[in-house]
Amino acid sequence: MRNRYLDLLRFLAIVRVVVYHVTGWATLTLVFPAMSVMFALAGSLMAASLTRSGPAAVGRRLRRLLPSLWVLAVVFVPAMLLSGMSVSPRVLLWLFPIADPPANNWGALALSIIWYLRDYLWFVLASPVAFLLFRRAPLLTLLAPYLLLVAIEVGIYPAPPVLREFGLYFGAWTLGFAHHAGMLRRLPGRVLYPMALALAVTGGAWIVGHPGPRGYDLNDNHLGNALWSAAFILIVLGRGPSGVAWLGRSRLADRAVTVVNRRALTIYLWHMPFVVALTPLVDVVGWSHQDPVGLAIRVVLVFALVGVVTLAVGWVEDVAARRRPELIPGGPVQATEPVGQPYTERRGRPDEQLAGATLGRAVVPPQRAAAARSDVSAD
Repeated sequence: MRNRYLDLLRFLAIVRVVVYHVTGWATLTLVFPAMSVMFALAGSLMAASLTRSGPAAVGRRLRRLLPSLWVLAVVFVPAMLLSGMSVSPRVLLWLFPIADPPANNWGALALSIIWYLRDYLWFVLASPVAFLLFRRAPLLTLLAPYLLLVAIEVGIYPAPPVLREFGLYFGAWTLGFAHHAGMLRRLPGRVLYPMALALAVTGGAWIVGHPGPRGYDLNDNHLGNALWSAAFILIVLGRGPSGVAWLGRSRLADRAVTVVNRRALTIYLWHMPFVVALTPLVDVVGWSHQDPVGLAIRVVLVFALVGVVTLAVGWVEDVAARRRPELIPGGPVQATEPVGQPYTERRGRPDEQLAGATLGRAVVPPQRAAAARSDVSAD
């Protein structure tokens, strides 16, 4: 059994990211702060992995993260080299992006979404220590990224870019730790709702008082983004349902959520190059980005092209996760093991066992076991 609510959140986050990049609608970042939600879900999954297997989880997480990037690099790095990008040792960052890999003029825009993998990589590497600190001092660990970001934004501490990213998104990651530990769900409503409201009001006031070049776009406002997103995460993870039974009653919707979860990294990495490539082409034929019909056509075309490339290379995510490669994930499961044993017990994988399963040495409650079981292909 899987926590389909977490799968649904990831599905919505990925779709929102793609639609935002096509349309540029700043309102979408306020309605659904997708990147923070994705980091929170990843933090919860990372905590589950660390609980289960300790620091060895870092290597497994990197194994699932990097192959899809390498596939992208095999296509785009030679193209950028042929179109004028200079050769330097920094090209090796495309293998392990602890900093932004080099790109030429068009590549820098088409591949701008690599920042997510850069931050994700740092967060994974920091997680064993951060999770240990969280277990010993959860409140201080949760507050630390936000206090760091406040110090940076008000000018107290001129931090380097990597620490600014920790301040912006590692707070969401540690809220994922709290979700895994059951802390958010245990918070009584009289505490959680006022806390979320205070964060939303403070973040909203900061956003209104410090508009960016695109207006009230969260991506232009680090502190407002962090606070607003924290309020959103508190609600959707702290008061979210343990499952979404209605999803299973729609075969199409259920399959769509499964496909996007199993191919989240491929979709994320490849959608922006198509957005950049289509922009001048659709302008030529008159599908203006200011016209609702033109925007709808752009969205459909981007999703169609992403669908094609996902069919072509999405199976890499299966290989990275040591699953049987599938062209379209979520098909019928072929029963090949002896009858009479639960499927998850036959597989012997602790991250797929039923609620109340033992993760590592600790017996966890159903909601935490469900979080551990949620698909990690978006990590």
